[in-house]
Amino acid sequence: MRQFLSGLAVAAALTLGPAPAPVMAQSAFSPLVYVNDQAVTRYELDQRLRFMQLLQAPNATPAGAEAELINDRLKLFAARQMGIGVTDEALQAGLDEFAGRAGMSAEQFAQALGRAGVERQAYRDFVAAGVAWREVVRRRVVPGVSVSDAEVDRALTREIETPIISRVLLSEIVIPAPQGQEGSAQARAQQIVASASNEAGFAAAARQYSAAGTAARGGRLEWVELDNLPPALRQIVTALRPGQMTQPLNVPGAVVVLMLRDAQGQLRPGAREQVLDYAVLRLPDAQTAANIAARVDSCNDLQAQGAGAAQRQTASQGGIAGLIAAQLATLDPGETATVNMGAAVDLIMLCSRQPALLAQDQVATTALPPDGVTPAPQGSELPSRATVRDQLFNQKVNAMAEAYLAELRADAMIRRP
Repeated sequence: MRQFLSGLAVAAALTLGPAPAPVMAQSAFSPLVYVNDQAVTRYELDQRLRFMQLLQAPNATPAGAEAELINDRLKLFAARQMGIGVTDEALQAGLDEFAGRAGMSAEQFAQALGRAGVERQAYRDFVAAGVAWREVVRRRVVPGVSVSDAEVDRALTREIETPIISRVLLSEIVIPAPQGQEGSAQARAQQIVASASNEAGFAAAARQYSAAGTAARGGRLEWVELDNLPPALRQIVTALRPGQMTQPLNVPGAVVVLMLRDAQGQLRPGAREQVLDYAVLRLPDAQTAANIAARVDSCNDLQAQGAGAAQRQTASQGGIAGLIAAQLATLDPGETATVNMGAAVDLIMLCSRQPALLAQDQVATTALPPDGVTPAPQGSELPSRATVRDQLFNQKVNAMAEAYLAELRADAMIRRP
């Protein structure tokens, strides 16, 4: 329920008409499960399942809907334990925010849901649980989360070292979902995602269930340019690693599952160039250099030696003298090497190395080509440190919130009547 293809996808889904209603053998309002003595009814399950199907949620199955309702009860339980309530103003703001993702007002969204068989209260209950949980997380989780400069550096380094994908090799399974059979198509797709653990399994499922023309060849498509895919689908595909599948994707009349077999791309300009921080200490002979090297572990140690003044500098690879550059290329941070200068010996130590793109504000580099010579790949702009810090912060908050929810679930009394 946390991710959606796009606001347009939500809006489109709401125009498709009522979702199929699950068959309920017992009274609609009879309890289905109790969570800390708070009942979840069969009617609520029916409403939540309809809601999730309209939003094209990846876990839009009866089991997924029940799990979401249980989680909502746990979130509200935690909020009550902390004295957190949802005011009318906060609820309305939440309703407006959620509806805004579909380009609608809260009232328009509620009316569209009603036409599809989802009651207004189901929408309000869903949003109220989210609003309460957001405040729980803000009070309990956020104060304990921080992101260090080193974490930002590592994330930016990974970003620089990751090729910018330009085309992808996909396999597809297209399961027909005629009106009234959407639920069974979704369930079939979920089963495939759960059971097809590799390309061979996916290909077998494609040959058995897919209605696409690629079924006979195991759903295999040819290379496709990433720019040719719809923007929302680009985001989904580029988040995959080779061998991974999407969750079931709902399109008019069908449910689609994609597998990424391979991807091709190129590094952003300057990604291979490095900036080196290193220290050089000139000494009279090789033995003195060996003695000092044996007792230092860092550039600060080397600079503290009384044998002479170690010169420390930061420079692009292309700006370092040949003999020293050749030795630095073989070193890890904290390691030393010597260069015989004839009448003296230079003891050198690598302090650190980092991509040139991370050091452009401080160090002149030769990484970027002149304008008009080498076009940068689309999307080659490196995100700012502030953007990366926010992303890491949100990832940590979400992970800790999920861990807390799992803790609430483990401690809760969950029983069936």
